[in-house]
Amino acid sequence: MPSSLSRLVRPLAVAALTLALVACASDAGQTAQDGGGRASAMDAASVPAMPQARGPFVSAANPLAVEAGMKILREGGSAVDAAVAVQAVLGLVEPQSSGLGGGAFMMVFEAETGEVTSYDGRETAPAAATPGLFYENGQPLGFGDAVLSGRSTGTPGVVAMLGMAQAEHGALPWSALFGDAERLAREGFVVSPRLAGMIAQPRGQARSRWANAYFTKPDGQRLVAGDVLQNPAYAQTVAELAAGGPEVFYRGRIAEEIAATLAEGPRPGALTTADIAAYQPIERGALCRPYRVYVVCVPPPPSSGVAILQLLAMAERTPAIDGGAEDADAWVAFAQLQRVMYADRDRYVGDPAFVGVPVQGLLDDGYVAERASLAVGLTGAAEAGTPPGGVFAGPDATREPAGTSHFVVVDAAGNAVSMTTTVESIFGSGRMAAGFFLNNQLTDFSFEPLREGGQPAANAVAAGKRPRSSMSPVIILDRHGRLIGALGSPGGSSILAYNAKALIAVLDWGLPVQAAFDLPNLVAKGDGFGADTERFPAAVREGMAAEGVVIRPNASENSGLHGGLWRQSADGWSWDGGADDRREGVARF
Repeated sequence: MPSSLSRLVRPLAVAALTLALVACASDAGQTAQDGGGRASAMDAASVPAMPQARGPFVSAANPLAVEAGMKILREGGSAVDAAVAVQAVLGLVEPQSSGLGGGAFMMVFEAETGEVTSYDGRETAPAAATPGLFYENGQPLGFGDAVLSGRSTGTPGVVAMLGMAQAEHGALPWSALFGDAERLAREGFVVSPRLAGMIAQPRGQARSRWANAYFTKPDGQRLVAGDVLQNPAYAQTVAELAAGGPEVFYRGRIAEEIAATLAEGPRPGALTTADIAAYQPIERGALCRPYRVYVVCVPPPPSSGVAILQLLAMAERTPAIDGGAEDADAWVAFAQLQRVMYADRDRYVGDPAFVGVPVQGLLDDGYVAERASLAVGLTGAAEAGTPPGGVFAGPDATREPAGTSHFVVVDAAGNAVSMTTTVESIFGSGRMAAGFFLNNQLTDFSFEPLREGGQPAANAVAAGKRPRSSMSPVIILDRHGRLIGALGSPGGSSILAYNAKALIAVLDWGLPVQAAFDLPNLVAKGDGFGADTERFPAAVREGMAAEGVVIRPNASENSGLHGGLWRQSADGWSWDGGADDRREGVARF
């Protein structure tokens, strides 16, 4: 389903990547330095020769999904082939986080060419959507009411996105990628403890009439961990997808069931079968920038990946970051940089088809230096800056809960996928069609579309618009354009903090990937500090508090970092993989 726009965007982004790599390669014999003249821990000349990173490697949030991906790789499938299989199984066994009724961003590294590309499967608002989508009687709806309404669902994009990527990068027939998902849906799978905990929630989407029907056993009791759950409707849907291709999802029975479900009360939505049939994924290329002796690649807007690159650029100008995981000053500096990053992200990032996102301005050397300087000693909330090319849009009022998943796949040829996928909140909108939950992605728009002076927020609702997303799957290259690793996380707006923590921990602090993922999380937005308080050593907490960083438990859903780095050990080069211990995933290679 590629659009003409998507075909125009990709070469420009690839050219930008090429320029970044050329600039990096020209410094290969020199010590890599940041704007402040400080040498990084490893200079480019010291990077050893290495064999090409190759799989099979899969890291994802559920062992059944990991095994489905590994099976496809063992059968000669590509990384993208395996990603289709992983997503199909995740949507069944981890429905609280992602599924066919949601959206995603995928980064693809192509080993033969060294090209990095992103695929945008973000959901879109219906043609009838207006800035007042979540208003009633002149007032914004309560967030919970909005989520549970039919208005909250955008056209699901993940299936179309996977179809586009697999058509370009697949090695096996599309029809061969859904076998595990169909079998598990027909025969049943064992409910995991984490899924059981979500099913047991006493309110919200877990108690919608659709969820009640799905999660209640014949004896009237709620499903618990260890029970076997069958989903014949899902089995039928993936069987139809396998036989008919991605188009089956967007025209015919499945699309009609989606539209009919959303038309039901309370507060029916406006998404129609015409909206669903019109959906187009976008191939956007990649946004890549040097970091130390590496190159970090993320998706362009409406993903917020640019914010991670901005934080990393500021980190290169912040010596305190070098202190490491046991140093309170390093964590304080990380928190201060986040405050600046989030202020700019919230003000400027949105759907580039509707707003001018100053990507280059946010990453401009002078602007980054200015913002890094501002962050030092920052004691309260940061104000958004004015990057070159930035138009000062209205303040943001987006609430972004977390019901998301991330996975990484590398195949035997060295092709890689880093993909973040979501239905938004836990179980999305709580509404189901064709055996899967529907997203509540439109609640990712700002609930207040205008500021007092009438200026629109960058992330205001509009017909056909994609909500801004914090999903930021990462691909990491060396300065010669070779694959070094991939990672990403769920976590709503905290994704940016989780991904940045992992990148700094593995690239700056030299930690093993699993140790980096297991580190405490620290999220600094506005004037607060949310964290895994129990994971911070007492001495670090005390040191942070002495500098004004008093942490409290993070009220939002926690991280689910997955991924790996290609590293050398005494046994040679291999994958250093990790799966966040806050989830139920594994890394296999």
